Amino acid sequence: MTRSFASRRVPDDVLNNLIDLASRAPSAGKTQGWHVVALLDADVASFWDVTLPPDRRASFRWQQLLDAPVILLPFADRQAYIDRYSEPDKQSTGLGTGPDAWPTPYWTVDASMSMMTLLLAAEDAGLGALLFAVFNGEDDLRSTLRIPDRLDMLGAIALGYPDTSSDDDGHGRSAGRPRRTVDEIMHRGRW
Repeated sequence: MTRSFASRRVPDDVLNNLIDLASRAPSAGKTQGWHVVALLDADVASFWDVTLPPDRRASFRWQQLLDAPVILLPFADRQAYIDRYSEPDKQSTGLGTGPDAWPTPYWTVDASMSMMTLLLAAEDAGLGALLFAVFNGEDDLRSTLRIPDRLDMLGAIALGYPDTSSDDDGHGRSAGRPRRTVDEIMHRGRW
């Protein structure tokens, strides 16, 4: 995850390609119930004004995160899944009756897989990216950007070219924690 960005613009064709690649992630019933609001140029500054007001920026550890030229806001659309599973070929599943019928919220799963695909594609394209939570100002942001209430915001993705000249190593506080081993993660045959 990149936390130090150069202000170099990301070409539109590169951004479009990332979204196209993300659209190829698995999707239950090929619903593809996710959306992205792409903030560029002055919209990026407005995003930070709402979510990290200027009076709080001086103490913000990741100053060059604010230089990311693109902020992507991914959203999951649960209604798209209910509508899709109400269609004749999926109706027998009973999942079209509402969100409570779903044992797993595939709108979140699918949108998350799409965003992971986008993060990997960004890395492959020589870009840096950081997925982070929108801790402050979500209601104002949603109102300003006219985001429909039915959509669940999954966070934000800062995207751009990494600033390789930065003295900051860009690692978060948790980066030094050891990675769990395969044996700690995988339980063969039973727990």
